[in-house]
Amino acid sequence: MSEDCCFLNKDALIVKPPKKSPLALRMVVLSVVMICGVYICSICLKQIGTQPNPRLMRAELVDIPCRDPRIPESELPYVHYPEPISYSRDECACTPVRLFVIVSMQRSGSGWFETLLNSHVNVSSHGEVFSNKERRSNISSITGTLEKLYNLDWNSSASKNECTAAVGLKWMLNQGLVAHHKEIVEYFNRRGVSVIVLFRRNLLRRFVSILANSHDRDAKQLNGTHKAHVHSRNEADVLARYKPLINATDLIPSLNHMDRGSADALDYFKNTHHMLLYYEDLVSNHTKLMDVLEFLKLPPRKLFSRHVKIHTKPLSQQVENWDTIYNTLKGTQYERFLTADYQ
Repeated sequence: MSEDCCFLNKDALIVKPPKKSPLALRMVVLSVVMICGVYICSICLKQIGTQPNPRLMRAELVDIPCRDPRIPESELPYVHYPEPISYSRDECACTPVRLFVIVSMQRSGSGWFETLLNSHVNVSSHGEVFSNKERRSNISSITGTLEKLYNLDWNSSASKNECTAAVGLKWMLNQGLVAHHKEIVEYFNRRGVSVIVLFRRNLLRRFVSILANSHDRDAKQLNGTHKAHVHSRNEADVLARYKPLINATDLIPSLNHMDRGSADALDYFKNTHHMLLYYEDLVSNHTKLMDVLEFLKLPPRKLFSRHVKIHTKPLSQQVENWDTIYNTLKGTQYERFLTADYQ
């Protein structure tokens, strides 16, 4: 009996855990699920709140400049979509614009060449913008003027406004271009400006033209008015009557100066996106104009100008002291200028 009693006492000491209620477990699980659900929903709502409105996204996409897939990647630095301040380009906002500059020297055919370019329906070339000394007084003034012009905010008779596909100017070497050439070349490369260098091979003809133009500036042979360019054969014949008397002593130094100026300019702009043209080639080979349009990626068009050439006769009939000039240049590096006109 004592053993049985002891056995019973041992069993009495073993405490078995009570069975949990299935309803309580379900309530615990449901509570955990609800808490997790609320947490997940709050995270999702925060993420949704940080995403832009689809309507705003569509509006932002409209503001992104147009991209024509036909334009190769190598050409993209030279393609621009200006946003003028003074007007809206409207339906032409997606018309890409090329920026260019005609670099030249006086009496090299640049005026005639620019009128040819401006006869293209999509080209706006604004002439000698930097003939104004204030605009070229320092590099800040120069770049500020260029920015206004290249943003299509420059108003002149050449402006095509909305649908301009190429905008530029004519810039003479002595109009601040050489003095600030380092900064200007850096600007051209940064802004993607295409440089058209236009020179004249026959420097003697250019020299005669300079002297004749300088004479007319004082004489004003056309009804008391000086004209650097004419639009009629009669006016051209009046100006061509003047035959300059050339100082033979100064002739070769003057030609050397012109030659060095051309060589230096080519060296300054050799690392820009550029093309080299010669006046004589444009006169004798009209396909050269199509090369220019191709360079600017413009659609080919027949180009025309109202300019009438002034000096059309051989040089021997346009210089007062021709025999002296002939003997001065005979046997020199400039002898070829005596007979070559457009070669």
